[in-house]
Amino acid sequence: MTAYLITSVSVVGAAPTDLLIRDGVIAEVGPGLTAPDATVVDGTGLVALPGLVDLHTHLREPGREDAETVESGSRAAALGGYTAVCAMANTSPVADTAGVVEQVWRLGREAGLVDVQPIGAVTVGLAGERLAELGAMADSAARVRIFSDDGHCVADPKLMRRALEYVKAFDGIIAQHAEEPRLTEGAQMHEGEVSTRLGLIGWPAVAEEAIIARDVLLAEHVGGRLHVCHVSTAGSVEVLRQAKARGVRVTAEVTPHHLLLTDERAETYDPVYKVNPPLRTAADIAALRAALADGVIDVIATDHAPHAVEDKECEWAYARPGMLGLETALSIALDVLGPEWDLIAERMSRTPARIAGLTGHGVDPAPGVPANLTLIDPAVRRTIEPTELASRSRNTPYARMTLPGRIVATFLRGEPTVLDGKAVK
Repeated sequence: MTAYLITSVSVVGAAPTDLLIRDGVIAEVGPGLTAPDATVVDGTGLVALPGLVDLHTHLREPGREDAETVESGSRAAALGGYTAVCAMANTSPVADTAGVVEQVWRLGREAGLVDVQPIGAVTVGLAGERLAELGAMADSAARVRIFSDDGHCVADPKLMRRALEYVKAFDGIIAQHAEEPRLTEGAQMHEGEVSTRLGLIGWPAVAEEAIIARDVLLAEHVGGRLHVCHVSTAGSVEVLRQAKARGVRVTAEVTPHHLLLTDERAETYDPVYKVNPPLRTAADIAALRAALADGVIDVIATDHAPHAVEDKECEWAYARPGMLGLETALSIALDVLGPEWDLIAERMSRTPARIAGLTGHGVDPAPGVPANLTLIDPAVRRTIEPTELASRSRNTPYARMTLPGRIVATFLRGEPTVLDGKAVK
């Protein structure tokens, strides 16, 4: 295993120092280090962060390899500074059995670019009718700990209660796509002034807020662990704030696009801006940013949702919802939060790793720590070109947008997956 000496790098925004990586761990930290056998990486002007961890990634394999594969999605993640991603269950076949989650886990190990941790489905086939093999997935080689029907809400309160109770046996988490389906039937975008003007059926904020309110009460009642996916409204923030004040075991995520883009983007009728939950208002964005800063929202998660060309380059009504996110998330965080490196590390690495139970990830570089880290150049501003992305899909809402920050290197257990901004393999 090659040794690496990263010189004059700022660790989570601190004064420049050197990092020596040897045998997969951080061997030494301090100024003026020497290691004649090590490959030198010039860290001047760079910031070292613990490798990013994404709680919400769609890798599409098995079933939709035309949109993404575990390998291509892993490469996109590494180029985005990630060392671990949690892969959602809405594949084909659905990841609702030990066999399918083990397949995804093994594909991730074979790619060797990031640690791929499968998320299992809550219900069989995402149909919302009966619980999937939660225990078998937890006991599988993939050691699944998070379960979600993302893309579908577990709308039946009795089933949701049973799921929250069941996973307590192994300290599991139910991650809910909060959407009351009877309130969003036929919905095309956020319900508000813009949807009225465009004549599109609206997706009301209360459809999200009502499910979150119900589920925090269920989690409180049974003592289970609830995670709320892609929070998008100011009302949801207040429900979560009150639940956390009462000590409910609930965590929540927000996506980069819900921190930056408003429902006014729908005025273009460009389906790249169609997403579920939909883009909301400027007031919602302000509330989400404040909640992220004060910890009511725990993490930034990408909801990376690649789609094949025919599923996006069509009429708005027929387009599938979803956006790419892995290769741009850190830049969006830097744009939204500024160079608040400790906060970025907390929301994009430490806390998501802790929620997912990913030992060795989300730990700041220090002697003896696994060398899972990313180096970013905050001074660079780059223009996003869809054709240059590693994903098999091109549905990025940031096309030709200029964003701050460039990932220079990513290390997974001491081995570089990205060097000089390029994937190593």
